[in-house]
Amino acid sequence: MRIPRLYCAAPLSPGALIPLPEAQARHAAQVLRLQRGDPLILFNGDGNEYPARLLEAGRGAAQVRIEGCSGPEPLPPLAIQLALGIARGERMDLAIQKAVELGVTRIRPLVTRRVQVQLAGSRLEKRLEHWQGVIIAACEQSGRCRVPVLEPVAELDVWLSQQGSGGWLLDPQGERALTAMPAPAGELTLLIGPEGGVDPAERELARRYGFSEVRLGPRILRVETAPLAAIAVIQALWGDLGA
Repeated sequence: MRIPRLYCAAPLSPGALIPLPEAQARHAAQVLRLQRGDPLILFNGDGNEYPARLLEAGRGAAQVRIEGCSGPEPLPPLAIQLALGIARGERMDLAIQKAVELGVTRIRPLVTRRVQVQLAGSRLEKRLEHWQGVIIAACEQSGRCRVPVLEPVAELDVWLSQQGSGGWLLDPQGERALTAMPAPAGELTLLIGPEGGVDPAERELARRYGFSEVRLGPRILRVETAPLAAIAVIQALWGDLGA
């Protein structure tokens, strides 16, 4: 049986007794049904795993003893930043979740002309908090010890002006196939539009800022499918799926 993994945003060290955050304590007791003495693994994003044992468990409180430290998790051969036009509801959640499982290191939500979601003020803060939770849950499930960075939401034109290094724009009309692109040198920014993709003016703007238009294949993929397919191909060719 697989040992449960929980994220704990606190300093961790072998021998320490620590309380779990309320959300993780509740998850351990009510969802995982962990009992006193059960093993679990903690991680805090520093690249290590910390085997631990549950000492106390309740609905809103739990205490664990850290028994060791294993790691660090190897750094990826290719650091992938996913810059993604904000999609609606579960589509955005799914794209973020699977991108994390596939190994992206940074995620940048973008506002483009065809974005259909209006986010501002407290609604934006709640959405960012929700996406951060999706990222952490995906790390817990997939065995990642380094938590991808969730960048602030940005307007596409502003982000492009600050990006500087260019990247690849996934576009069904791209002149070159993704598989025909030269191997990235250590890092890659993958830009993907929301539902409906980027419009022609945005495509031209991305091109002026050094982005190459690449196509994935003969079919037009949904916004929640395109990042996953592209990242999987990139990782298989040049990343840790091909290691």
